[in-house]
Amino acid sequence: MSAAADRRDLAALGTEAQDPRTRDLDRLAVAEVLELMNDADATVAGVVRQALPQVAEAVELVAGSFRSAGRLVYVGAGTSGRLALLDAAECPPTFSTPPEQVIALLAGGERAFTTAVEGAEDDTDRAAADVRAAGVGPRDTVVGLSASGRTPYVLAALDEARRLGARTVSVACNRGAAASAHADVAIELPTGAEVLTGSTRLKAGTAQKMVCNMLTTAAMVRTGRVFRNLMVDMAPTNGKLVDRARRIVAAAAEVDEQTADDALRAAGGESKVAIVALLTGAEPADARARLAAADGRVRAVVEPRAE
Repeated sequence: MSAAADRRDLAALGTEAQDPRTRDLDRLAVAEVLELMNDADATVAGVVRQALPQVAEAVELVAGSFRSAGRLVYVGAGTSGRLALLDAAECPPTFSTPPEQVIALLAGGERAFTTAVEGAEDDTDRAAADVRAAGVGPRDTVVGLSASGRTPYVLAALDEARRLGARTVSVACNRGAAASAHADVAIELPTGAEVLTGSTRLKAGTAQKMVCNMLTTAAMVRTGRVFRNLMVDMAPTNGKLVDRARRIVAAAAEVDEQTADDALRAAGGESKVAIVALLTGAEPADARARLAAADGRVRAVVEPRAE
């Protein structure tokens, strides 16, 4: 494709369109600018809802990877990559997952998280090399995020991941995105024109963040890292989280916070062990063994018939 044709192709994307409602953005009062932005943001959840069937397929792929000791590997450039890295970084403190279980590959490397690395998103050779260097294989699910749906780094990374046998998912913010043909599951989120033309850190970024939230949270639910709606695998690594763990155990076992605190101490700070011990009357060592036999699923231990 010629450079001119490539520019025409980019200009035709919904994410590059100009919103006529915001043509006089620079003449508006601050309150009016904020109202327009808020109105635009209100449309994002509906767009994501339309893609829930595809998001559900992707969740099952990710959960399958987790069950087989595989990983979720995000790939992205610019805002998309930074959002992916943010989601990956939140998994260990939220679910006590090892840091390597959910990772993000950014065009331009880790320094691209805080600094723009010019030309990185066009480097297809680097994309393939990054995927290989990460050791991507058949047990992994690779999720490529690209607002335009045509970022060369992301497309090349998805292709290399497929060649290596990994499951692949694309997340794009345009219909008929090029990335959709490079993935086993294609999630298209047509968020349309931005309040600030072409600034896909706005609606498109919000839509991608929502999907990242869904992928990791729902996959963790599917793999037993949640009991009811509680973060029972959360790592209590600071004062706030120690207090939260106490309240989580108290809510799960329906006991007072002092009883929960005593159980947590006896369980070595492991919320799941404390909950199972309180709900079954088992000693911490036995509770830990029961959890191990149930793949860490609290409900399978305390309500076996429900499973």
